[in-house]
Amino acid sequence: MAIKESELILNPDGSVYHLNLKPENIGDTIIFVGDQNRVEKVTKHFDTVDFETQKREFKTQTGIYKGKRISVISTGIGPDNIDIVLNELDALVNINLKTRQPKESLVSLNIIRIGTSGSLQKDIPVDTFVLSEYALDLNGMLHSYQIENISHPDIENAFINQTNWSANKAKPIVIKNSEALQNKIKSNQTFLGVTATAGGFYAPQGRVLRLPLQDAQLNNKIDSFNYNGLRVTNLEMETSAIYGLSKLLGHNAVSMNAIIANRATGNFSKNPYKTVENLITYTLNKIVE
Repeated sequence: MAIKESELILNPDGSVYHLNLKPENIGDTIIFVGDQNRVEKVTKHFDTVDFETQKREFKTQTGIYKGKRISVISTGIGPDNIDIVLNELDALVNINLKTRQPKESLVSLNIIRIGTSGSLQKDIPVDTFVLSEYALDLNGMLHSYQIENISHPDIENAFINQTNWSANKAKPIVIKNSEALQNKIKSNQTFLGVTATAGGFYAPQGRVLRLPLQDAQLNNKIDSFNYNGLRVTNLEMETSAIYGLSKLLGHNAVSMNAIIANRATGNFSKNPYKTVENLITYTLNKIVE
């Protein structure tokens, strides 16, 4: 059956609703950035840019870098935005937008997140890179999907037990990255670890302004979590949604984090823009290597 117009919404020009994109507008390698102003910080390195569009916070530029066609898309902040971006990107390559039927032959995109994050461990200093081997979902968006075949219950249960996780919160989910992309992108310049994804910036990440936390010790519990050597290395707001939806939809994903703060030591990068720039050039060269 054709997917209903209310479920797969298209603009009058036939582009997908939020991203304002048509299938021919994207490459098979996609770089995600959070900030729309960071799109040009990536594409300024391209040889050419042949397409550009923006709707709301979702800005896309597609071009050629050292012979490879790459698209850069700003996702905005949070797992809810990732839900929009991943589903609409998948629709572009795996649904016939005219017949509204899923295609028989499915395409796997390569998705690389380039983002900023804060380290939770003293031995991962500012101005370094963390490649997220696993994502720890703390926000619950993925529970709207059938996730049983992509999660890691052994790690999840260990986290729940070690942190005394509240039953009133969404059950944590652990998702592995694309091992093929990890092997392509990693080097001795990258730390591997578990990236926790929160659903907000303040209380969900242990920050207190005027409102008290449900669990004032949660950050300390997250910092000290250890499962057979796996540690939570950093905390941000997108990676688990990227990993979970990519796994479910059959795409490859890896998250690269520029560490601009260390929550354990209280340090902040003296030049965070340079750290992000270094991660951009590192990742682009790894993609085409």
